Amino acid sequence: AVVSTQSTGMGRRPARCYRQIQPRPFVKSRFVRAGLEPKIKIHDLGNKKAPVTDFPLIYHLVSFNKEMISSESLEAARIAANKQMVTRIGKDNYHLRINIHPYNVLRINKMLSCAGADRLQTGMRGAYGKPYGLSAPVKIGQKILSVRARNVKGAESAMKIALTRARYKFPGTYRVVKAKEHGFTKYGK
Repeated sequence: AVVSTQSTGMGRRPARCYRQIQPRPFVKSRFVRAGLEPKIKIHDLGNKKAPVTDFPLIYHLVSFNKEMISSESLEAARIAANKQMVTRIGKDNYHLRINIHPYNVLRINKMLSCAGADRLQTGMRGAYGKPYGLSAPVKIGQKILSVRARNVKGAESAMKIALTRARYKFPGTYRVVKAKEHGFTKYGK
């Protein structure tokens, strides 16, 4: 059974609360049995089955910070980038890939904020927290999103705009970089 932590009517905590990478990852296991599912389900969009030779233009969104990215912001970035690519060059002329997967479980120690709350709760005693959401750790120089496209009119500018729109969904510093590799591989052209 999937348990939603957002059914209480409260909003989410800001991303700055969970931005720092913790020393050890806190992953779903037999000890952490929360029914958390990442908000992002689809990691490949567009024309996924196109051969490498069809899409010679490749751009990456590269991180310049060491931080955590929530699954909600990854989903928002995916939607924003995909919408730009579909409207500008069409759904068969590109392939968009999200390169990171959220697996780190975030915790929240919920506090009451009503009259007489000090009598009902124990403050920071036993403040371990309940599972709250999922996030993905990101290193400096890591590729977050990658786009490859056909060499059609306006494709290069569409790729830059799509990755820039996706960049606005993440905290920290990111750059849009033209790739020197062959497709989404590690081999040079």
